[in-house]
Amino acid sequence: MKIVNKPWGYEKWLHEGKYVLKEIFIKKGFKTSLQYHKKKTETNYIIRGKAKLQWSIVGYEIKKKGDYFHVNPNEAHRVEALTDLLMIEASTPEVDDIVRLEDDYDRGNGRIDSEHEEDNK
Repeated sequence: MKIVNKPWGYEKWLHEGKYVLKEIFIKKGFKTSLQYHKKKTETNYIIRGKAKLQWSIVGYEIKKKGDYFHVNPNEAHRVEALTDLLMIEASTPEVDDIVRLEDDYDRGNGRIDSEHEEDNK
């Protein structure tokens, strides 16, 4: 299992292969980048908490425990945790396919090497 520490929380990569399965935790009040993927497709399921989901530059939805959302390639999206948020993401394997349009932490596009560490437990 791989742990990826983010400024907003963490990702636990539970499976990598033809698909990728991640547990994603976002701390209350924090948000991901406004981003899109050129190839990656993902589906997210909220296990615990409440989120504000931003689509493109305008347009919001509130999602809560038991809700899911699907992101197609080239759809700009951002997740903001209104409470501590725990999600499961299932996606295609293009995990470094990230184009950041806005980022509160001044990160560039793609993989941020300093966020990745192996967990051998």
